Amino acid sequence: MEETTILVYRRENGSLGIRNHVLLLPLDAVSYSICRGVSHLVNGTKTFYHPYGRMQFGKDLELHFRTLIGTGRNPNAAAVIVVGIEPEWTKVVTDGIAETGKPTAGFSSVGNGDLKTIEAAARKAVEFVRWATGLRRIEAELSQLCIGLKCGESDTTSGLAANPAVGLVTEHLVAGGAAVMFGETPELTGAEQVLVHAFQGPELQKEFLRVYQSYFDFIRSQGVDLLGSQPNQGNIAGGISTIEEKALGNIQKIGRAPISGILDTAQAPGGAGLYFMNTSSAAADLLTAMAAAGAALQLFTTGRGNNVGNPICPVLKICANRETCRNSSENLDVDISGVIGGELTLPQAARQIETAMRQTCSGRYTAAEILFHEEFAPSRLFPQS
Repeated sequence: MEETTILVYRRENGSLGIRNHVLLLPLDAVSYSICRGVSHLVNGTKTFYHPYGRMQFGKDLELHFRTLIGTGRNPNAAAVIVVGIEPEWTKVVTDGIAETGKPTAGFSSVGNGDLKTIEAAARKAVEFVRWATGLRRIEAELSQLCIGLKCGESDTTSGLAANPAVGLVTEHLVAGGAAVMFGETPELTGAEQVLVHAFQGPELQKEFLRVYQSYFDFIRSQGVDLLGSQPNQGNIAGGISTIEEKALGNIQKIGRAPISGILDTAQAPGGAGLYFMNTSSAAADLLTAMAAAGAALQLFTTGRGNNVGNPICPVLKICANRETCRNSSENLDVDISGVIGGELTLPQAARQIETAMRQTCSGRYTAAEILFHEEFAPSRLFPQS
């Protein structure tokens, strides 16, 4: 009989993580070299590069802080070391993460130089790794997690099989009390009048249409439309002819689950339920935003293959295209191409996905993890000053 429980780490604030990273979090591009230096010295640490964190202002800076703080607060991080240049901004991020109760420390390089900062951060990292590797997993249910949903390099099999199978999983998770998030605002074009009915209550429906229209109006204000970008050339080669067709396939990922809230980019959900996050459709950006919002695991459907990952949040790749499953098997986790071939029903495919989720939650690496796909792409709003 298949195990129905998963093995997770319970964090100090009650959230559940499926990985146990000691995270070296660079506040800006310059500080990454220090984090990299520490990671080369101390086994069991995790870091990543991103190009931002300097000369930002206003809402763009707020979003940057929210993304970094949320990444550090993610339940897959057991402890966090923040590295910045000036102490003021470093403290903002460090304090925001420390509110969770997890071990957190911040280091600034100004006046210290790289080598002294690396030494100080490395000594703290040794302490954190020794503590984190002594933590034990506990039993939990999938429906106790926070989950993100994304699709990329979609084709006709995405809307016909992979997304509907994930939709059944979403219904099951939401009914069981999980927090589930989806986004991709531009890729809802043509399906927004269908999706709006899934939002609970007229006020939430009105707010969704306002958020969607605002995003769409911004695109048009730049003197462009979505043609050529949505659907992209890969989508078209995969048989998707219009943005409306792509959008109607996209929303299959949520099934018939009711939507209980709307989130800004990288904003954490307030509790159980299905949430729409206002984001771009770029894969790395959305995966980064949902990890910053607290996703412990993300489900990613693809038709033509997409190998993107995330540094701290496992990304489970699901595909219903038999040719892609054969030619890109190293980048995929769940092959449900049997749905298109008639050998597999959608409920059976959904059970395969949930089995893979449980295995991933209990420690098995995803394809993206195995192949070091650790893309981190904070969303931007404005040019830098």
